[in-house]
Amino acid sequence: MDNNFKEAFEKTKVAGSIAAGALDEINKIIKPGISTDEIDKISYEYINDNKAYSAPLYYRGFPKSCCTSTNHIVCHGIPSDKVLREGDIVNVDVTAFKDGWHGDTSRMFKIGNISTKAEKLIETTYNSMMKAINIVKDGINIGDIGSTIQTLVEAEGFSVVQDFCGHGIGQSFHKEPNVLHYGKKSTGEKLKEGMIFTIEPMINSGNYETKILNDGWTAVTKDKSLSAQFEHTIGVTKDGCEIFTQINWPN
Repeated sequence: MDNNFKEAFEKTKVAGSIAAGALDEINKIIKPGISTDEIDKISYEYINDNKAYSAPLYYRGFPKSCCTSTNHIVCHGIPSDKVLREGDIVNVDVTAFKDGWHGDTSRMFKIGNISTKAEKLIETTYNSMMKAINIVKDGINIGDIGSTIQTLVEAEGFSVVQDFCGHGIGQSFHKEPNVLHYGKKSTGEKLKEGMIFTIEPMINSGNYETKILNDGWTAVTKDKSLSAQFEHTIGVTKDGCEIFTQINWPN
């Protein structure tokens, strides 16, 4: 591997490991009765204790250090005094900035006993992300990622959100390429060794359409159906890819 790639991969892995560690800390305490503000506090403190910075905090005016998206919230939910209840599902999205590099990851959490539909949605979302990650290597088209996700998800009766996508990441929080989670095989730019980006499918149990609430951040399903998301930051290698944000799943 080129030495420039090696340094980028090593530094992204450090940041990604801190982000993943924050999710593991949250996993220890998340339960019915905890507020999303408490989740935000744990994420902030863990990342700070590891001498890193919570990249979402004040990013384009975002007021918190992580995103907490419950039930029909698709993404960018703002932590608050809202208390999680038995049967909720919640995505927590964290990004650590360490020594000039970002690591971005998100994970679904089940609050107590959840519905069969929610279980299937979470499992399908995770499986779609991992199946896409498993095809990534130097030389494939970026459209192959979206096609892989969309095919699996729609076969299970769910829909892929089209208003948000994965993104390049590294010394910048968000940059090219845009990584769509739907599309056609053999389309889009070809992946090259050394590229670093996120794969983060948002999957709805109902229609794929979303809308933004008045806070300017929170995206929800238009039909109020459940939504789930997982995210990893990965780096393209000659024969595959490296995941920089490994987490303990399933729990």
